[in-house]
Amino acid sequence: MTSQTEHTAHTTQTAHTITAAASGTWTLGDVTINRMGFGAMRLPQTGEALVQHAVPRDRDEAIGVLCRAVELGVNHIDTAAFYFSPLRSANELINRALAPYPDDLVIATKVGPGRGPSGAWLPHATPEQLRGQVEENLRQLGRDHLDVVNLRIVGADSIAERFGALAELRQAGLIRHLGLSNIHPHHLAEALAIAPVVCVQNRYGIGIRPDHDAFVRSCGEQGIAFVPFYAIAGTGREAGASGAEHEEVLAVARAHGVSPAQVRLAWTLSRGAHVLAIPGTGDLGHLADNVAAGALRLSEDALAALDALHRRGVQEGDPGAQ
Repeated sequence: MTSQTEHTAHTTQTAHTITAAASGTWTLGDVTINRMGFGAMRLPQTGEALVQHAVPRDRDEAIGVLCRAVELGVNHIDTAAFYFSPLRSANELINRALAPYPDDLVIATKVGPGRGPSGAWLPHATPEQLRGQVEENLRQLGRDHLDVVNLRIVGADSIAERFGALAELRQAGLIRHLGLSNIHPHHLAEALAIAPVVCVQNRYGIGIRPDHDAFVRSCGEQGIAFVPFYAIAGTGREAGASGAEHEEVLAVARAHGVSPAQVRLAWTLSRGAHVLAIPGTGDLGHLADNVAAGALRLSEDALAALDALHRRGVQEGDPGAQ
């Protein structure tokens, strides 16, 4: 795989000619995917995600973004049944846009959280309720199995019963591969004692959880993909990036002739060949820019400046999963 620390001159290609293949590849489970993927959280609405009174996004606009993502070589899409707004569901948009699904497309979903019809959050699923959440994803996506299911958790308590319930569904053929989301490092060891884990999804980015750097590396040493979320949004979380940016990021963006968001994505990919990116957007221009970030190779000086910024924990002092 191409080293993300290799410096190259700023490309003269326009963003729409760069595909996700420029980001390099990783084998997730048993399918080789491009490291630049797509997160579906922002598709069902405009503005803040996961709120009850979100403004639904235009259906054709959302479908157009999904179709263009695949045209640009994106073959890893992250979604969830709880990604919805009034009138729009990320899973159903994916089904409408992309079914019948390409053979090389990996759709990763997550279970654990749930929202009622009004959009209000429900208590996290018990082991017995997880099968219903898996079946809900199957129905919405129009599939008879799920490529990857991540168990998303809150807190530091044992996950053995819940992960064990998903392992049984994997044995039954409803799930091909298992992952974890929003975990503490000890959860990974607990899960691996039950069944194979192909990926870990945690909040991580420049200045976010520098104390997790060793955990990110450990995942790679075990052959497990690390999939950061909010790598661009940072403290904006569901609301998206605030527009404010640190001078170090701006300086690198100017030096490479790219946007701060592209710098953040390139830095994310530089953390290891096993690190995957899943930026989300409902805008075709932002989609092209995000995909193009997979071709950006930051200079050694740029990486050193961004690494120093990261180690300062500039965005928030948040040492553990929330």
